[in-house]
Amino acid sequence: MLYLPGEFPLDPDLCYLNHAAIGPWPRRTAQVVANFAQQVMQRGGSDYPDWLQTEARLRERLARLVNVDSADDIALVKNTSEGLSIISQGLAWADGDVVVGLHGDFCSNQMAWQALADRGVQYRAVDALSAVDPEQALIDALEPAARLLAISTVHFATGYRFDMARLAGACRERGVLLSVDVIQSLGAVPFDQEAVRADFITCGGHKWLLSPEGQGFLYCRPSLRDQVRLHQYGWAMRASPYGFERDDWEVAPTARRFEAGTPNMLGIHGMDASLGLFEEIGMERVAALLEQNISLLEHGLRAIDGIEILSPSEPGKRAGILTFRHPACSGSDLHAALSVRNVICSPRAGGIRLSPHFYTPERVLQCTIEIISQTIQSLRK
Repeated sequence: MLYLPGEFPLDPDLCYLNHAAIGPWPRRTAQVVANFAQQVMQRGGSDYPDWLQTEARLRERLARLVNVDSADDIALVKNTSEGLSIISQGLAWADGDVVVGLHGDFCSNQMAWQALADRGVQYRAVDALSAVDPEQALIDALEPAARLLAISTVHFATGYRFDMARLAGACRERGVLLSVDVIQSLGAVPFDQEAVRADFITCGGHKWLLSPEGQGFLYCRPSLRDQVRLHQYGWAMRASPYGFERDDWEVAPTARRFEAGTPNMLGIHGMDASLGLFEEIGMERVAALLEQNISLLEHGLRAIDGIEILSPSEPGKRAGILTFRHPACSGSDLHAALSVRNVICSPRAGGIRLSPHFYTPERVLQCTIEIISQTIQSLRK
């Protein structure tokens, strides 16, 4: 296990395996946020020029994290849902257009497209996870009327990890746009935009990126920026944002055009600190450590009689989620019982979703397996 002295001082009474919901902040992030709050209390906005440097650094870190050409391609938004809404409401749709998505995807990545029904756009959800080849099921649904494929890199409930390069290639061949929600993979496994070449990437930072809620980002392929109509307006999205006394203005040529007003400087400082940690470790190392933890959990769970693993066993088909169920107890009952015993997880897909991270100690994983075994036995009596 990677030695990170003091970075994750989680309560020792907790078995925290819920990063697919909320990721605990590293100590450095909590300290940066506390320092920022102290600074604002004592100095107000006197140090705003320094804050802008942190904001610029965060854009650069995010550009490196997903491997895009420039920090100018990164818009800072509140969360994944805001990014998806900017895309769905901004594109010019025609009556009869089809958006292809995944049946059972996270609700935000369905609602943003379902909301286009009054404009004649059909959202077609494909039950791809029931197919032998989920990617091929999605590709087969890219009919001539398909305008966009909206997909999450990792399914939030089962943890299935899609082959994004394969899906992206099929989209390009058919002239279909690709919108990728990376919130359940970014920070857990690498993402390479140069290899995927998605048209849009959206993400919130509060899960695997171990960052504050309310801070995320949107990537829009530069050649598509002018095709995404703006529906929010404010000083920050102008080409000259600080020319407050000018009556004339034009939209920023960069991705900042999607940022209407005052940024979340507290969230920006927090995310910048967390991404600094990921850069120090390296995403390849993070992914390898996380896979070790997932493998250990899977091995331990399979030793418990009756457990069914719902997540893929092949490392390339999963990221940080391991979901299981047991026929003797419902997911909700098991979740309630585990919560009482301080195993922090989520009820998903009729079972239990476990989501450790790269830093989760082996003792926590072993303790979790033991508690799960004991809890199932108690519920079966």
